[in-house]
Amino acid sequence: MKKKFWSTVFASSMLIGALAGCSGGGESTSGSNEGKDSGSTEEAVTIKFHTHGNESSYNWKETIAAFEKEYPKIDVDLVILSEKGDTQEATQKLDLAAASGEQLDILMFSDPASYAQRVALGMVAPIDEFIEKEGYTVNEDYKVDTKIDENYYALPGKFNPWYVLLNKDHLDEAGLEVPTDWTWDEFMEYAKKLTTKDHYGTYFHGPQGGSWLEFMKLALASEEDNTEFVKADGTSNLDHPLFRKTLEMRYKMEKEDKSATPYSDIISQKLHYRNQFFGQDASTVLIGSWMNTELGGTKQFPLDFNVAIAPYPKNDASDEGGFTPVTTDFMSVAANSEHKEEAYKFIRWYTTEGQIVQGKNIPSWNGISDEDFGTIIDGILAGTATPEKVDKETLVNVLKNAKSSKIIPPVAYQSELYKVINEEYEKMILGEQDIDTTEKVTQERVQEIIDNNK
Repeated sequence: MKKKFWSTVFASSMLIGALAGCSGGGESTSGSNEGKDSGSTEEAVTIKFHTHGNESSYNWKETIAAFEKEYPKIDVDLVILSEKGDTQEATQKLDLAAASGEQLDILMFSDPASYAQRVALGMVAPIDEFIEKEGYTVNEDYKVDTKIDENYYALPGKFNPWYVLLNKDHLDEAGLEVPTDWTWDEFMEYAKKLTTKDHYGTYFHGPQGGSWLEFMKLALASEEDNTEFVKADGTSNLDHPLFRKTLEMRYKMEKEDKSATPYSDIISQKLHYRNQFFGQDASTVLIGSWMNTELGGTKQFPLDFNVAIAPYPKNDASDEGGFTPVTTDFMSVAANSEHKEEAYKFIRWYTTEGQIVQGKNIPSWNGISDEDFGTIIDGILAGTATPEKVDKETLVNVLKNAKSSKIIPPVAYQSELYKVINEEYEKMILGEQDIDTTEKVTQERVQEIIDNNK
């Protein structure tokens, strides 16, 4: 982490502190007290839980009631930081709460950047002593390894790996099987065979406007480590051959194979992956498994075909496979908490048994039984319009075998990098420069940004 960045963020948090008196926190609701041992002489502890998750998405009332029944000496006071589930709003309110000295015990972060930044600011406590006392290994118990600088500051909640949505009807028409293990070369071949006069073989939703840069590190993201544009030591990773491989794949599929929706159409027509997939304009779409709740179709996007799921492609047939971009909730203990042990008990319970009680997402926890896993999947699909059109077996197979790459804490100037990489890609895909020039100029511009931020 660059010293310049953290001093800037710290200064920002002090500014937030000055404004804290003018801003309220989130909605606070206490969990159920059923099951409390009111006759005991031991006093119950109340811990505050600040989260971006709203009730409809996270089923907090039932979840917290179950925890309090199992731990009758711990009351959980829930603070919902954004009723609409807006993670940016929630993070701003959390910073205000920290700057104004509010009680903080359990913190929930929605992405690696928010998590890593608050760790660096000293807002989050390491939990290694609790993990060691309990005697388990995080990267064995969970699919997401949350380690930062040799310490653990969070346990992962939900598990949303990226995967490939497949129009099963289109595959049947092309005589193609649903892949259970495949490479990028095979993915490209599938897209080529699936392309007809009526639809493209695949649709890539990014990059665009400096966002959705996951689509500029396709091959990198199939690896266990070094999956970002900047390495953990702060040096550029754009000389990695897998960055060039991604450029080559994107160019070949659009310009030579003509199997991918043209980038110019995506930008000019403001296309979206939901419309492209459910409207059957693309046979495959690479996207995150937050789409689980929509796989069977919705009122807005009804499903008129059968859907299957394939894993994120790997680079070589001999590779271990399963690695993919993953989103999760990082469950942490606040550094200033006076009840760290109780807060830890909650995050450990919530990221294991609590995920089953909640029933809203696939857990990162590896200890979930096949029966519970199936029950959660059934519950998620049951909320869609036509769950019978989803190939549940392929979905379960992908979700069970997906793995998260190692976390590389994001740099402060990440948005600058994204903008540059996006700009140079556009020049390439719109015919203004070749792949060699794109690679060279992107490396030079990114290095300049890195040097300016040392």
